[in-house]
Amino acid sequence: MASRTPARPRSPHLFSGFLKLHYSWGPHMLVSILHRATGSGMATVGTVLLVWWLAAIASGAEAYATFQDVFTTDAGNLNIVGWVVFVGITYAFFTHMLNGIRHLVMDAGAAFELKRNKMFSLIVIAGGFVLTAAFWLYLGMK
Repeated sequence: MASRTPARPRSPHLFSGFLKLHYSWGPHMLVSILHRATGSGMATVGTVLLVWWLAAIASGAEAYATFQDVFTTDAGNLNIVGWVVFVGITYAFFTHMLNGIRHLVMDAGAAFELKRNKMFSLIVIAGGFVLTAAFWLYLGMK
């Protein structure tokens, strides 16, 4: 007769029973995904913008004017595309930075308790919005 082995733990993406997850989503899982997404997003969008900007400068005044027209209005202010791109990059930067600080604290051996980890995760999410808003308000005052 074969002996019964105890049930092995399942991965978070697998179901047990009828649509019952083993793990519930929390803010600590969200910031982990956000950290990867913001890092990749900043690298990709930043590289594309830098290459486009350098190519526009090298190509002459008409190409540079086209580059500027995509992001600004006739008055020199940001248009909707400029706002979405640059505010998005700013939010990605601040969220990625705060999450990096969170990881530094965790690498030092602190904040592994679930309550504290969730609290720091919520601070990362909210802090990204607060720092982005403060940055753009500061730029708007100048």
